[in-house]
Amino acid sequence: MRFSGKNVLVTGASRGIGASIAKVLAAYGLKVWINYRSSYEEADRLKKEIEEAGGEAAVIGFDVSDEKAFVDAIKTVIDSDGELSYLVNNAGITKDKLAIRMSVEDFESVIKANLTSAFVGCREALKVMSKKRFGSVVNISSIVAESGNAGQVNYSASKGGMIAMTKSFALEGAARNIRFNAITPGFIATDMTEKLKEEIKQSYIDKIPLKRFGNPQEVAEAVAFLLSDHASYITGETLKVNGGMYI
Repeated sequence: MRFSGKNVLVTGASRGIGASIAKVLAAYGLKVWINYRSSYEEADRLKKEIEEAGGEAAVIGFDVSDEKAFVDAIKTVIDSDGELSYLVNNAGITKDKLAIRMSVEDFESVIKANLTSAFVGCREALKVMSKKRFGSVVNISSIVAESGNAGQVNYSASKGGMIAMTKSFALEGAARNIRFNAITPGFIATDMTEKLKEEIKQSYIDKIPLKRFGNPQEVAEAVAFLLSDHASYITGETLKVNGGMYI
């Protein structure tokens, strides 16, 4: 995989899909800034794992839903490395509940953490990347952005908004050679899916044409492709990584 930039900030990178993204991008030679909100130990452990494998990483703690903290974090990256080449907006939360029981606070908090935070990241990336007229951003959306899901009105709205927002940023960034793309993972094997009962997992697998959950590295490799020079003529697109579940 070829990259013309030298570093990447991955939000929500201390565990799960975010950690796999960090490891894969570090393996391809990028310096990875590992963002965490509360789990410093996990982030530091990931940093050491990357370094032991010959990669370069730094840990940066901030809450993506805090606009000033996000802006300051990007400034920290710039002050350290002189640039921000790539950004992966991966951080997000869920507050699942049937819509008739969902409060406005439940709805707005998920929108803020998932969608508004990604807006801030994209906006600030566009500003700093414009100076070099180069950069690439990948937003991690979800299959439910396209299919919807009962009990996830707030999450579906946040991830659906992310797809539309990505397209708009792509149009604004194109003249400056800055690309914006999104990925919609389907059911991916993580700590969360491991907690599901076997019969529930099987019911999901039965709906997936490839008859298995994806693994985090498969999402990470898709992220790497979209960030890389190999995808230099791709912008404003949504790449489905879902085993054919929602074609």
